[in-house]
Amino acid sequence: MKLLVTGGAGYIGSHVSLQLAEDGHEVVVLDNLSTGHAYAVIGAELVVGDLADGALLDALFNRHQFDAVLHFAASIIVPESVADPLKYYINNTANMLNLLARVEQYDTPHFVFSSTAAVYGMPEVEEIDETAPPAPINPYGSSKLMDERILADLAKARSALNYVALRYFNVAGADPQARIGQDTPVSTHLIKIACEVALGKRDAMDMYGSDYPTPDGTCIRDYIHVEDLARAHVDALNYLANDGKNATLNCGYGHGASVREVLEVVKKVSGVDFPVREAARRDGDPPQLVAANARIRKTLNWQARLDNLETIVAHAWAWEQRLSSR
Repeated sequence: MKLLVTGGAGYIGSHVSLQLAEDGHEVVVLDNLSTGHAYAVIGAELVVGDLADGALLDALFNRHQFDAVLHFAASIIVPESVADPLKYYINNTANMLNLLARVEQYDTPHFVFSSTAAVYGMPEVEEIDETAPPAPINPYGSSKLMDERILADLAKARSALNYVALRYFNVAGADPQARIGQDTPVSTHLIKIACEVALGKRDAMDMYGSDYPTPDGTCIRDYIHVEDLARAHVDALNYLANDGKNATLNCGYGHGASVREVLEVVKKVSGVDFPVREAARRDGDPPQLVAANARIRKTLNWQARLDNLETIVAHAWAWEQRLSSR
């Protein structure tokens, strides 16, 4: 298929683009490189540009007649969304409207959307399934929920469009060959931060809250390997190409690890016993966020291949070492 991947030079988008190219698809990546990197686009055409540029979008859609769009381009840092909500509603929602207007105008049949578990807010359940009512607590989650609703409304109005929205939990790891990985200047991801501390890129590791109602007092999260997440997008595309119905699906393993457990694994893999400072809880951190994943396994026939915390950390560590040697 001929595919447009927006944000395909970023962390998750680049892994999906690479898998699609390796599967033989013709991939065009559109990225403004604000957080992505040209080197991360492997086996695909890179077009540097912004979703706010309607003329550019028209030219791309007119030239290529895409079979599907996979949409990753978004701002994703929760504290920043609270401090600068307009940036998130413009980049995440207004630009999604620009993109969907072209999807409709040029009769693009399939759409895979990068959503987030942040749409759930702080549900009072240990395992979240897709029937949990959305209740985002920050502009990031709200902007993504708006996108989901716009996409669903458009698909309802235009029966020729079908879509899958994938709600990510905690993404981590890197390409097993260390060709690509997370390379954002200010990361808020626990495993990446811990690897940077182990390499001496950061001065210290803060652990926010140690008195949660969990076995070791620290928050529990569902960490999914970026390669398994990327494969979920490939499976979603294949599902839609085979007349799959519209679906909204969680992406996670169905079990979690605590902050303390993650830090111990990073220490073990890196061989560095770095210090950890206990800090106060952060606002909006629920004790546990774990995905119920029965629906994605049944709908897409998706199977986890790298469901092992030590493997996830080992790949993240190898990538950080490669970044440091550049």
